[in-house]
Amino acid sequence: MKFPDEKDLIEQAKTDPEAFGVLYERYVVKIYTYIYYRTGNQQDAEDLTAKVFHKALNHLASYKDRGHPFSAWLYRIAHNLVANWHRDRQKKKIVTLDDVKLVSGNHSNPYHSMVKTEEAGLLRQAISQLPPVRQQLLVLKFIDGESNAEIGRILNRSEGAIKSLYHRTLVSLKAILAEHPEIVESLEGYHDH
Repeated sequence: MKFPDEKDLIEQAKTDPEAFGVLYERYVVKIYTYIYYRTGNQQDAEDLTAKVFHKALNHLASYKDRGHPFSAWLYRIAHNLVANWHRDRQKKKIVTLDDVKLVSGNHSNPYHSMVKTEEAGLLRQAISQLPPVRQQLLVLKFIDGESNAEIGRILNRSEGAIKSLYHRTLVSLKAILAEHPEIVESLEGYHDH
């Protein structure tokens, strides 16, 4: 089944489950990836992704095109669910197996693997200290590979505002990671991206 454009597809999906399936297939990987990098846990990311699309399906009839991509609406749903997930998690403080990373035996130098894993953990911890919109910016830019213009559409901001927010985000990350110059050095190359 071919659909001429996204607006028509969304309208058709309001009454046709097959059309909603096309929307699901189009966006599920991006939404899952976004959630995974905000939660760091595969099972929770899968559960929250399912909730995003369940919520989207339940509220699709009231969806209004306001000139933003449909994905922006899905990201907003995902953002809210992740924020609630973090709030609930702060109350419980659960350690999962995904939180405990084991060094793979496939690496030729276990010390380097351990250092890289530790650096990645420090970077994830630093990112988690940023405001949610800055975390979302980093996921959209580096995980989803979105352009500044597309991120602007998703976050409902101008491309210039996204560039400025990105610059401020990197400055904040460097300040948080000031005691880890090796990680700050690796961030230096991202100013122009």
